[in-house]
Amino acid sequence: MKFTGTDKYVATEDLQMAVNAAVALQRPLLIKGEPGTGKTLLAEEMARGLGMRLIPWHIKSTTKAQQGLYEYDAVSRLRDSQLGDEKVKDIRNYIVKGKLWEAFEADEQVVLLIDEIDKADIEFPNDLLLELDRMEFFVYETQEFVKAKHRPIVVITSNNEKELPDAFLRRCFFHYISFPDHDTMKTIVDVHFPNIQQDIVRDALEVFFDVRKVPGLKKKPSTSELIDWLKLLMADDLSRKVLQEHDATSALPPLYGALVKNEQDVHLLQKLAFMARRKK
Repeated sequence: MKFTGTDKYVATEDLQMAVNAAVALQRPLLIKGEPGTGKTLLAEEMARGLGMRLIPWHIKSTTKAQQGLYEYDAVSRLRDSQLGDEKVKDIRNYIVKGKLWEAFEADEQVVLLIDEIDKADIEFPNDLLLELDRMEFFVYETQEFVKAKHRPIVVITSNNEKELPDAFLRRCFFHYISFPDHDTMKTIVDVHFPNIQQDIVRDALEVFFDVRKVPGLKKKPSTSELIDWLKLLMADDLSRKVLQEHDATSALPPLYGALVKNEQDVHLLQKLAFMARRKK
């Protein structure tokens, strides 16, 4: 069982090796990279490519590790006891299973995605060390152990917003998704738009990579933003006309709102264009 990418996801040779190594070692695969480089999509396509079910756990700043295991709804139990509800006699009625519990009790091997783990507080990764290592946890309310029937393939993504603890990193197989080069990006575009005219791709990629090269950009456009931009360019046959009429000295690409995401970068590109015109 090897992952080689899918018809919707272009996986480089290094990425394929990382995925298959993590699966073979039975360690969580920690994926880092620029936002928009397909980290979350990788887990989705891994599940599809390996014929497994995906269980996604999208992390927020308020997410606690315990929520991935289970939560005990004491408030509901108190309310039901006041109403004389019979189900209060079984505490299991008030145990809400988390994503790890769901993955552990699955009858087949699944892919568990812990998405953007760096959004949570610094203790979040450490709080999951034991559970991800031993693939089991203890439920205090029912005094029982929950053990994984089949060890899930764990994919963890991070945007590097926070440094992850060393103890956590030691237990993971790490891979950094480098930004695609020109040829890889062309392949990615062809996957998303198999019938697109190649002259459009050539012109669009030239503008896209020129924008990324601009020094001082607060946020460089990513792969996902390129795909959105191409969708706009192709809408209503705008693409050829807009690209051909684009003035290179304007610095701002046509329909730039799909690529440039903040006013500082817009002002920077406008300033560079003004300086370029003055030199002429």
